[in-house]
Amino acid sequence: MAKRTTRYVPPVVPTNIKLTPWGAGATMYRVHETIYAADQFNPSPKGNARFSPIHDRPGNVIPTLYAATTPRGALMESVFRDVPYRAGFKNVAPKRLEGKLCSTLQFRTDFQLLDLSKVALRGLGIQPRQLIDTTKAHYPVTRAWAEQVYTTHPRLQGFLWSSRQDDRALAVVLFGNRVKELDIVDGSFSRPLIKKGVPEEFVLELATDLRVLLK
Repeated sequence: MAKRTTRYVPPVVPTNIKLTPWGAGATMYRVHETIYAADQFNPSPKGNARFSPIHDRPGNVIPTLYAATTPRGALMESVFRDVPYRAGFKNVAPKRLEGKLCSTLQFRTDFQLLDLSKVALRGLGIQPRQLIDTTKAHYPVTRAWAEQVYTTHPRLQGFLWSSRQDDRALAVVLFGNRVKELDIVDGSFSRPLIKKGVPEEFVLELATDLRVLLK
């Protein structure tokens, strides 16, 4: 008997949301390209992430910043996010690490966020597989959803959810045009992911746990 496939249903766009204040005092970790400062929002129209790049109603790119509550969460949400669930060793090209840093950030205020945890999603009538547990095949849909929520709720500053890639970490994306400059401070600790072709120890530790070969 052929296996029944479940048709993907786009998530609903909530008309009413409860904003969750979160972030004051948190130390966050961000993997970013070296062309950006640790606390600089990414204004690029390029990329293919769950909630970026997105645009406002006139069509301007909304600068975004992704961060996680742990260094591993930041790595898993970026350079290791495509590692498959498969036994045995997996290969990841070291060039994926080149030109990237893992930096710390200090959040100095509570941002007004939409909670996308599984409990909160139940309240919104959205299943995780529709939004935070999708594969990248559905990122165009999740980005369109984010744009509509952004437009509908002008006080919203970003989203907060349990990382799909590392469920021990929380992930956050913030909208740069709704965040004050002094609300985020560079934590003054940035580490390259790779030096002279050799991945850094904290990257290798995670790769070992994932059974990833960086070659």
